[in-house]
Amino acid sequence: MEFSYNKLWKLLIDKNMMKKDLMEMTDITSSTIAKMGKNKPVSMDVLGRICIALDCNIGDIVDVIKK
Repeated sequence: MEFSYNKLWKLLIDKNMMKKDLMEMTDITSSTIAKMGKNKPVSMDVLGRICIALDCNIGDIVDVIKK
């Protein structure tokens, strides 16, 4: 199963934020950001922390890619 975090990257651009800003706000490691950059799955805990930090829902930051 593959995921797309393009919505998250666009949201960061819209909020004039960098990935390192997101890492600091959510206590997410660089390896987790790298996994997301490769469209790999991450834990619901990580997605939840991102949603809380950016005041959004999971559907606003990730999509499931159907093959």
